[in-house]
Amino acid sequence: MSLPTLLTQHIVRRPQRIALLQHIAEQGSITRAAKSAGLSYKAAWDAIDELNNLAQSPLVERSVGGKGGGGARLSPEGERVLRLYQRLQVLQAQVLEAAEDASDLELLGRLMLRTSARNQLHGKVHGIERQGCNDLIRLELPEGLLIEARITHDSTLRLELAPGTQVVALIKAGWLEVQPVGVPATTGHNYLTGTIERILDAEDGPCEVRIILPNGQILCALAPPLQLQALGLAQSLPVQVQFSPSHVLLGTPL
Repeated sequence: MSLPTLLTQHIVRRPQRIALLQHIAEQGSITRAAKSAGLSYKAAWDAIDELNNLAQSPLVERSVGGKGGGGARLSPEGERVLRLYQRLQVLQAQVLEAAEDASDLELLGRLMLRTSARNQLHGKVHGIERQGCNDLIRLELPEGLLIEARITHDSTLRLELAPGTQVVALIKAGWLEVQPVGVPATTGHNYLTGTIERILDAEDGPCEVRIILPNGQILCALAPPLQLQALGLAQSLPVQVQFSPSHVLLGTPL
C-alpha cells in the first residue's frame, strides 16, 4: 500500500517532524525524543497528532505518562514511513547537489503549503451536492467517518474535486464546539464523538482539549476552563464536537 500523497509531501517539507520518528524509535519516550529533535514537549505532541492524522493508520503508539511525559513506540506503519524518510534523505542530498541555483529551492519552498489550522484531517471526497453558488462536499475520513464542507462551486472546480479525490480538511481549533455526549447537534452541522485524551491548561485563556476519534485521528478544540467544568468534561471522558460545514477548509496536493 502506498503512502498518501499528502503524507509524502509532509515528509519532504517537514523533515524535523519526521526525524522525530527516528528519536521515538531509539528512545521510546516522547520527552526524550522531543529533546533530541530540538522540539518542545508540546510541539512533539502536535507533530505526532499531525502525522497520525495524515497517515492511513497511526504511525506512533503512545501511553500518557503525566507531566513527565509518556512512553511511545512506532507502529509497523511508522517503521515503514521511517525507512522511507531515510531513503528520501539520500535522494535529498542528490537533489541539493543537482540544483543549479539557490533560487530554485526558494521557488519550491514558496509553492508548498503551510497553515495555521490546528486540525488537519486526511480524507477523500465521498460526494458533491450542488447548492446554488456553493457545493456541499461530503468527505470520508479513515474508517468511514464522514464530515461535510461547504465551499463555492468555483472552488470545487479550481481544486478539481471529484469522488475519490484525496484532500485534507483544515479546521481551526476555535471553530469546534465541545459538548457532553447526547446533546442534540445543531441542524446542518458536523457532529463527531470521541474521547478526551488530554486537557492542556492555559495560564490566560481557553484550555486546549485534545480529542481522539474512533479512527485514531486527533481533534484539537479550545474551551474556557469554567465551561469544561460546568459541562462535566474531563480527561478520559466521552465528548462530542460540532462545527459548521462552512468552517471546513479544503486543500489538495499540488
